[in-house]
Amino acid sequence: MTTAAFAARQGALAEAMKREGVDLLLLFGNNWHADHLRYAVDFGIQEGQGIALVHPDGSASLLLDDPAECERARSEGLSCDVVFAPALVREAKARLGRSGNRTIAAAPFHLLPYGLLHGDSDLRVNDGAKIVERLLMTKLEAEIACVRRAAQLADEGYAVFRAAARPGRKDYELIAEIEAFFRTKGVPENFMIIGVGGQEVRGMAPPGGKILKAGDMVTTELTPCFEGYYAQICRTLVVGEANEAQKRAFNVYLEAMVAGIATTKAGVTAASVAKAENDVFRKYGLGEYTTSEYTRVRGHGMGLFPDQKPQILEDVEIPLQAGMTIIVHPNTYHPEVGYLVLGDSVIVREGGCENLCGTPRELFSVQ
Repeated sequence: MTTAAFAARQGALAEAMKREGVDLLLLFGNNWHADHLRYAVDFGIQEGQGIALVHPDGSASLLLDDPAECERARSEGLSCDVVFAPALVREAKARLGRSGNRTIAAAPFHLLPYGLLHGDSDLRVNDGAKIVERLLMTKLEAEIACVRRAAQLADEGYAVFRAAARPGRKDYELIAEIEAFFRTKGVPENFMIIGVGGQEVRGMAPPGGKILKAGDMVTTELTPCFEGYYAQICRTLVVGEANEAQKRAFNVYLEAMVAGIATTKAGVTAASVAKAENDVFRKYGLGEYTTSEYTRVRGHGMGLFPDQKPQILEDVEIPLQAGMTIIVHPNTYHPEVGYLVLGDSVIVREGGCENLCGTPRELFSVQ
């Protein structure tokens, strides 16, 4: 079934190909980087690798090297031609060779299989990043509606998480409850990591069997998917009553997130948002903990992938545009209490941003 978001994407992609003078677009995907391929054929690959060949009229062929994935794609009733291609590169090159003297672009260029770009002097493939990445970052209203619904599901999921976080439970038991809840809501995918403990905790990871006990901080990010689109929420709770050090630390993160969100609007750079967050930490003598030694990013884009451009870092000069969906999260290690997280998904608008998360911005306490 063709969703409203996919129909809108098809039109936008056709216009972009025409504007750039591209006759054939090759999009590569695997189970980790599937957003380029998903944009064009509305298929989220789970195993193996895939290549979509897209024509300006919107018609496409999807080549998959895994037989189970090929069967799944056909069962989903995709609007494109689905082809089982165990020799994926050879099949793609043969089809490109039959396309004649046409302008071919491919993306993501840095992930393309080596054989697609080498060994054939007659086959000229250009970098198509500027065609697709701009579309991936800046969402159409039909796409934003999906992100908004995913954010609502993230709020609902965090309420379940809070109720599940009880002393004596193992971290994977919390994860299991969230996954079960999301499946009942029709969520096919959810990226989630967790942290349990105190000062010794340096980040979040998949569950490892840690048992919740009084005084622990429990951090998580939930990233449910709706019709291919992800939204994220980051929150921290304390098992029992928060101590004064935990409360003081949380207030720094809250101030930093508010500063980042207040800076977010069309026309400013990703670097400006990151600097607004980091300046709060510097004000309290915590600037060291905004570096790559302790944290990865201060937020990032979301959409057909849980973590996409633009990365919110002080050296990323990508201007934010109206319609981008990002999360602002000053997640990092705090020397007194350990790793702490807080983040909301927003839509970039002219003159500001629209907050998508309704969960209160507080350090939760569970008895």
